[in-house]
Amino acid sequence: MSQSFDDSKPIFIQIKERIENQIVSEQLKAHEQIPSTTQLVSFYKINHLTVAKGMNLLVDEGIIYKKRGVGMFVAEDARERLLEQRKEKFVEHFVRPMLDEARNLGITPSELTQIVERTKGSESS
Repeated sequence: MSQSFDDSKPIFIQIKERIENQIVSEQLKAHEQIPSTTQLVSFYKINHLTVAKGMNLLVDEGIIYKKRGVGMFVAEDARERLLEQRKEKFVEHFVRPMLDEARNLGITPSELTQIVERTKGSESS
């Protein structure tokens, strides 16, 4: 896990996304305890409120839950919910614009399928 942050978005969002990535990649599984706010503050050397803000977003979204006096844990369906959210974002940010551009270029659906298959095939080489 990288300790550095970039300037493209607020640090609390990047903290949230890093935890989400650990859940999606199954480094953190349902009902597993996540690192405490104090541990994250110490690891990243950032303000406690910044970490808390990112964690609270995850709690608000139902991705993690708090056990008072114990810590925070990954929700039962967190991975599935995150995958569904990411699939929706994928369609919105990549598939729709690709389809719009294909339409503008006169690329037919079958040609587009061939392009995707050809590109996918060249990746494994």
